[in-house]
Amino acid sequence: MSSRTTRRIAAAVLAAGAALGATALPATADSGNQQARRSHVEISAVQYDSPGYDNGSNRSLNKEWVELTNTGRRSVNLEGWTLADKDGNTFTFRHYRLRGNESVRVHTGEGRDRDGHVFQDRDEYVWDNDSDTATLRNDHDRRIDRESWGRGHGGGHGGGGHHRG
Repeated sequence: MSSRTTRRIAAAVLAAGAALGATALPATADSGNQQARRSHVEISAVQYDSPGYDNGSNRSLNKEWVELTNTGRRSVNLEGWTLADKDGNTFTFRHYRLRGNESVRVHTGEGRDRDGHVFQDRDEYVWDNDSDTATLRNDHDRRIDRESWGRGHGGGHGGGGHHRG
């Protein structure tokens, strides 16, 4: 009689364990899929020193840029997001949707916004060549990403003025 009871208890424990495992697996797998579907925007590259002579021309200003990449599959509406330097110069996105697995370059000078390129419409350089920080915030003012270069930030990128995040 006691071996029959032991077998029943063991069977009940195994059945409970199997039921628990069966319900836990889909939840774990689902949360992993949710994470994979979630979009993530990051600063992927910075050209803080426009190549050539810094003559202040619009062409030179537009060779200074920050690249943002959406590493997720879903598009992200950047309306109201900001990109700022350490001095508080701030660019606010208007009407731009960054598709999944795509990038956009935010140029300093004037130009016509199009896929992959938006323009701050400034007539002065924004990013300091020696040392600066680019900060990306969403429309709720939450910091999304930050890239720093130069003195005190592991600088020494060889004068190319290009920093990959």
